[in-house]
Amino acid sequence: MTGAGAWYLPPLRDGRPADAGLLERRARAAGSTGEGDAPKQALIGGVRCLLVEPQNGPAQGDILYLHGGGYRLGSPVAYIAYAQGIADQAGRRIILPFYPLAPENPFPAALHSIVAVYRALEDSQSAVIAGDSAGGGLTAALCILAARAGERPAGAILVSPMLDLTAQGDSLDRNAERDPLFSKAAVLDSAQLYLQGHAPDDPLVSALNADPADFPSTLILTGSAEVLLDEALAFARKLAIADRRVTLHVAPGMGHVWPLMAPGSPEAAAAVATMAAFTKALKSAVSGASM
Repeated sequence: MTGAGAWYLPPLRDGRPADAGLLERRARAAGSTGEGDAPKQALIGGVRCLLVEPQNGPAQGDILYLHGGGYRLGSPVAYIAYAQGIADQAGRRIILPFYPLAPENPFPAALHSIVAVYRALEDSQSAVIAGDSAGGGLTAALCILAARAGERPAGAILVSPMLDLTAQGDSLDRNAERDPLFSKAAVLDSAQLYLQGHAPDDPLVSALNADPADFPSTLILTGSAEVLLDEALAFARKLAIADRRVTLHVAPGMGHVWPLMAPGSPEAAAAVATMAAFTKALKSAVSGASM
């Protein structure tokens, strides 16, 4: 681990039990393991993680990838094949943590876990932080905290990110019939279970309100048909106006988290290739600056 800054995290809070319907949804999702061999597992910062190594050579650094699921669903197990594709093209090890879910573990429990993983990395400041949906929101929150502590990552990748738990974007309604995976109702349900009284406009849960200066070089990927489109576009504009390094990739006709949900599509292949190119460019920029 590099850096020795002071990290501030809001204190952990008690949650409440998940209802039977949510537990059933988690159980059904647990059966979706994707394809590929079971990866290695390790405790990093005391948190259980899956480790996906590139198959075509030694890893040139890490990508800490945070799964989606609206803070109340999801598992790294479903990400194995998807992560393998990213690892092979980017040439980096993918770390997939099992962070705690709401409502049993409301904000900021997931954030405590991923900060612990990040700070335990051998070279955290060369790492790329990535995530989709709620994992994109956690990625943004981790970037904010890391910047405040003086331990910025090399870059961030936000895929279909949840960046506004106040649910104000027009695309939540405009794309409601085009996005089969997510909805405004799902955003509000996620917010209610995750926040449990915490302010929804806090930048640590709604990064659209964050200071752009807290963000490293950032890649934002969003589908033109998804309900979270507007907040992704607004966040990209905010970073660009503040002269932050930001790259925006909009996949025509794609819905929420299409790189994972439509793995055989040309649009998914293009998204993974864009992530790999972004990651390699970060390494090149660092190497060039040190020469």
